[in-house]
Amino acid sequence: MTKKAIRVMELLEASGAVLDVIIYTILIKGCCISGEIDSALKVLDRMSVAPDVVTYNTILRSLCDSGKLKQAMEVLDRQLQRECYLNLGTYTILIEATCRESGSGKAMELLDEIRRKGCEPDSFIYNIVMNGICKEGRLDEAIKFLNKMPSYGCQPNVITYNTVLHCICSFGRWNDAEKLLSEMLQKGCSPSVVTFNILINFFCRKGLLGRATDILEMMPMHGCTPNASSYNPLLHGFCKGKKMDRAIEYLEIMVSRECYPDIVTYNTLLTALCKDGKVDLAVEILNQLSRKGCSPVFFTYNTVIDGLSKLGKTESAIQLLDEMREKGLKPDIVTYSSLVEGLSREGKVDEAIKFFHELEALGVWLRVITYNAVMLGLCKACQTDRAIDFVAYMVAMGCKPTEATYTKKSKA
Repeated sequence: MTKKAIRVMELLEASGAVLDVIIYTILIKGCCISGEIDSALKVLDRMSVAPDVVTYNTILRSLCDSGKLKQAMEVLDRQLQRECYLNLGTYTILIEATCRESGSGKAMELLDEIRRKGCEPDSFIYNIVMNGICKEGRLDEAIKFLNKMPSYGCQPNVITYNTVLHCICSFGRWNDAEKLLSEMLQKGCSPSVVTFNILINFFCRKGLLGRATDILEMMPMHGCTPNASSYNPLLHGFCKGKKMDRAIEYLEIMVSRECYPDIVTYNTLLTALCKDGKVDLAVEILNQLSRKGCSPVFFTYNTVIDGLSKLGKTESAIQLLDEMREKGLKPDIVTYSSLVEGLSREGKVDEAIKFFHELEALGVWLRVITYNAVMLGLCKACQTDRAIDFVAYMVAMGCKPTEATYTKKSKA
């Protein structure tokens, strides 16, 4: 397509038509979008009118996004030689690329140069540099830069604070995190939902659930409505600490505040409930999930099917398998393995073998534990001959029996 466009340009030029800078810039942009930077540069070279800053920014962006910072700097030199002065968009492109290619130290040098030339960088440019410093893990440097920003004529905004806050939390410095939040409030910078979520997530990872709930309750006072990402770390923390009553309590609080759980919320709760043996409650919550229009995924069904199978409730597990299929979700190795092992433990060997063969049909490598489960079921049912045949089949399929294979057989 760009070749045709360039051909049209050549024909127009040959006919004596005068093309303006907008037409050339559109053509250059098309070349850049197609990844044809060399063609874009050729168009730049043959322009019959002076390129403007938008033309140059288009090429600079494409070169920088392609990791060609050195070549971008060469184009920049040409731009300056032609007395086409840079704007904030140009500096933004160059600062981003310098951070990525040469590190935040070089980006800060470029920032100093921008200021010396009398251009006042905006908060967007400062935030790019701050993000680069924090990504490099230079926390102390980030805090210094944050404190210096007002002297450069740029007040830190909520994005600046969130970037530094995230870095502080990654270093585990929770006292500094709280201090930064207080400083932010004192300076009149209103926190966002993201600010609070960074802190909640951090305190939950540290096991400081009380502090996390305090932060959650602070949110409405500062005009922020908690979302699912605010509640999910708390629910995960309560589940991890086996405080299921608290987890359910916060699920109810979440819903009462018209914050609707997402699939992460449900998966967290269902996994914990199944591990805790509260599978009936897990099934009830799974049904709620469907009624509320939140479609369960593989992991959701597999978690509950596994929980039911382990508790010997294989009929309910098979019902869920059917529901899963009705919704267009194809069972995988985890689904079938849970059912095979559960049915074998219950002595429902024929059903277990049926699902075992369905599992084989998936063409996946079966775990020895799955073979052993069927073996145990056959032995418990006093079907020793079938168990021996199954060992032979196992070997023929390239699955080497383990000590557990023979131990289970002898114990049964």
